[in-house]
Amino acid sequence: MEKKPVPQFKGTKKQELELREFIEKEKDEPGALMPVLQKAQEIYGYLPIEVQTIVADMLGISLSEVYGVVTFYTQFSLNPKGEHRISICLGTACYVKGADKILDALEEKLGIKPGECTPDGVFSLDSCRCVGACGLAPVMMVDDDVYGRMTVDQIDGILAKYELRKRGDD
Repeated sequence: MEKKPVPQFKGTKKQELELREFIEKEKDEPGALMPVLQKAQEIYGYLPIEVQTIVADMLGISLSEVYGVVTFYTQFSLNPKGEHRISICLGTACYVKGADKILDALEEKLGIKPGECTPDGVFSLDSCRCVGACGLAPVMMVDDDVYGRMTVDQIDGILAKYELRKRGDD
């Protein structure tokens, strides 16, 4: 089994300063960990070990406690997200109409699994349970754009639009 490389942390001093300032203001509040983690994810887009370490050190708690909270709540991500976030609805209506085939095709095309990001940082892939567009099943979302009645044949054209945006050609 091929082991995927761990993405290199690319945090900036500005991001770190923003996080440290926020923690300094919140650290004495009861239950500060959750708002601090939410702010950290807002700043960095995910919660790598480097960020968790800053949080633990500044709040005076163990890294394992921080990690436990990060991995317990689904709102937090340990992996970076792509510039464009793809989500496939696997709710009942979408699944019955073939959403699993769309997800399989995206995994193969992008070379990633749900929860991962492409090495170039352009796309991340996730699945969800329902986006509330059952009449359009199967549904794929890219960022805030909804694509209904998806087929595997449409994937390349849709991805190409976002790849062009990345390069600034549109």
